[in-house]
Amino acid sequence: MRKTIVIAGASGYIGSNVMDHLKEEYDIIALSRSTKNKEDEAHVTWRSCDLFSYEQTREACKGADYAMFLVHSMIPDGGLTQATFEDMDALIADNFARATKANDIEQIVYLSGIIPKESKTLSRHLKSRLEVERILGGQGVPVTTIRAGLIIGPEGSSFPILAKLVKRLPVMILPSWTKTETHPIDLREAVQALISVVGAEALYDHHIDIGGPEVMTYRKMIEDTADVMGKRRVMIDFPFPTIKLSRLWVMAVTGEPKDTVYPLVESMGHAMVAKDTTGVKQGEIPFKEAVEHALEEEEKQKSGGGKKKKAPQQYTVRSIQRFGLPENKSALWMADTYFEWLGRLAYPLIQTTKEDDDWEIALLRPSLVALHLSLEDEATDDMASFEIDGGLFTKLTEDDKTGRLEFRRLPESDEGLVAIHEFVPALPWWFYTKTQAKAHLVVMWLFGRHVRLLGEDADEGDQVVEAPTN
Repeated sequence: MRKTIVIAGASGYIGSNVMDHLKEEYDIIALSRSTKNKEDEAHVTWRSCDLFSYEQTREACKGADYAMFLVHSMIPDGGLTQATFEDMDALIADNFARATKANDIEQIVYLSGIIPKESKTLSRHLKSRLEVERILGGQGVPVTTIRAGLIIGPEGSSFPILAKLVKRLPVMILPSWTKTETHPIDLREAVQALISVVGAEALYDHHIDIGGPEVMTYRKMIEDTADVMGKRRVMIDFPFPTIKLSRLWVMAVTGEPKDTVYPLVESMGHAMVAKDTTGVKQGEIPFKEAVEHALEEEEKQKSGGGKKKKAPQQYTVRSIQRFGLPENKSALWMADTYFEWLGRLAYPLIQTTKEDDDWEIALLRPSLVALHLSLEDEATDDMASFEIDGGLFTKLTEDDKTGRLEFRRLPESDEGLVAIHEFVPALPWWFYTKTQAKAHLVVMWLFGRHVRLLGEDADEGDQVVEAPTN
């Protein structure tokens, strides 16, 4: 009997390469936000899934024995995104963990980054990778994490940025962070490492570092890449780290978006060398050979197809805010507290009323409903999701989809998320982005402050002052 594995991020750079190998032994459920232009084949079934929706993720994972999590949110989707990549990744990981638990999936395989020894001062990117690892395991499904440094392949993020710098800069000023050591690995060997741990019970709830045969500085990688390309480059050492300045010139030279460049460059100040390697075969392909292969594959891809079509403008909103929560407060407590507080904060301009578990937000008078929100399912301690199904401020999409307002508590933490998903405003888009969208951020900041003060008051109330004894 062939086992079934569900892959989140199947259409991405790593996911597509993993699938090509896994389908020889497993049936695959390939998840993608859009299955347009995706065709099922022998042992591969595509399922459309918005990973920001728990309901969709739970349905999409049905029938799987194992799961693989190969996604990150450094590049937001279309529309308006008011959220950090850390908060988006945390929410997606929480949905995926819950979905795997609901479907009795045996194991989650996760691709992360090598965590350096100085873990107290991690970059935002590596902190997020570590948090996602924790959240994926927060529902009790065993997680096996493969931690890699720079993966050398024709797509992705890190290596293409390095290759573009070498191609486009005849003179390179190298800050001190280019002397930091890292542990590159060929894409093909990283893929084999991921495949090798599927179903390996001895590696459940373990993390394993992987790297190639050479530990190298970024300067050495630049020199060797230039050598493979046949480029002569003048390199001038600059004895200061200048991480912030480096982010700007890397973005300017490569043309890569800020959302990708900033987190990656910030991580380059850390030494990322494989340490905990037990359980997985390490890479054997030398760096130069890996670079040659990556550049050859890149040329094949360029000659094999035209430019990617630009995605049409989307007029949907995603907004996620994170804040601390008082101890033992549920997601439904967060929701009720928010609506009640909002009604007090902006009265009489805004009035909020509750009927059963549903809420209405009205302007000036109760009959002028701006938003109607219906609780989608029975709320749990960790999650309460409301469908935005009516009101003057929202409109239905062509396929009658509505937005959602979601409250959740992250597992094993005292942090909460408030998130808006797929919201389509009734106001003209240009006007909404300049007014209501900005007002929402202010309101969320004030609510986070309000919740923090509630927590501080609760802590003070819990303190017991003992009477002096004689």
